[in-house]
Amino acid sequence: MRKITIGMLLFPGFQMLDIAGPGDAFAEVDILSGGNFKYELVSVGTTRKPVPSASGFTIMPDRTIFDPCPHFDTLIVPGGLGVFNILEDTTVIDWIKQQIGDCRRVGAICNGVFALAATTLLNGKTVTTHWMDAANLASMFRRVNVDPDRIYIKEGSIYTTAGVTAGIDLALALIEEDCGKKMALDVAKYLVVYLRRSGGQSQFSPLLEKQAAQDSVIGAAQSYILEHLDLDHTLASIAEYMQMSTRNLSRVFQKECGMTAMNFVTDARIDAARRCLESTALGLKDVAQHCGFENEDGMRRIFVRRLNISPADYRQRFRL
Repeated sequence: MRKITIGMLLFPGFQMLDIAGPGDAFAEVDILSGGNFKYELVSVGTTRKPVPSASGFTIMPDRTIFDPCPHFDTLIVPGGLGVFNILEDTTVIDWIKQQIGDCRRVGAICNGVFALAATTLLNGKTVTTHWMDAANLASMFRRVNVDPDRIYIKEGSIYTTAGVTAGIDLALALIEEDCGKKMALDVAKYLVVYLRRSGGQSQFSPLLEKQAAQDSVIGAAQSYILEHLDLDHTLASIAEYMQMSTRNLSRVFQKECGMTAMNFVTDARIDAARRCLESTALGLKDVAQHCGFENEDGMRRIFVRRLNISPADYRQRFRL
């Protein structure tokens, strides 16, 4: 029987599903392999006491970071609001740093990546995290490259994922590496999940998070765009409406919003189309026209390029 030992770090305030989801995926391998392959899961607490999760459930860990532990092939660090309380705990961070050096691979789920970044061993590497935490991660750890749109990323021996359920995506990827695609697919079927989810995190996250103040010039420009998405907006037409030069509009828009005016138009149209696809029965042609896309094909191309998913597939997934 082949066995791989996986350590799962537990800190007060960890996200229970980040541990339970991958744990169930790994456990299924033992059953499906007929006992020929086993993942041995070892929970490791940052305290000698029972560890409370963010949801209130409490786990008594198998070991603590103060105890001798078996050699871990793989370490998984979950997310949860409690992760921010351990970032300056040198005992915990040093333990994680040692594990990164000793383990074959280390995975962080959701904002568990903050704990890995605190070791400085992610400097120069590309990682992902939950879309709501991506900007904060990039701000706190400026030498870490953050890609906010990926479900999971493998960078050398480091694996990072999007939020919560993406831990199952990570587990399936590790199972495929260890046991082959067929086993990973069989586990995915049993768990009733996709082996590989199409699209990135942008299909879940709003695109227009950064908007200028309503009483500013650019805020007024944005309001005009949002209220008239069906118009054929160009940089020149928006500048003319705002009585500004195109050069000045471009400069101020980029400064206040961190994006170009035309990128704002595109993102605004995508978000409007997503709302229509979720909550109305309008045909795709009508959605495209209502939201200012050139035509249905143009909307589909932009959706695929920006969200990695077609409008039809988006509606099928998120229709209310």
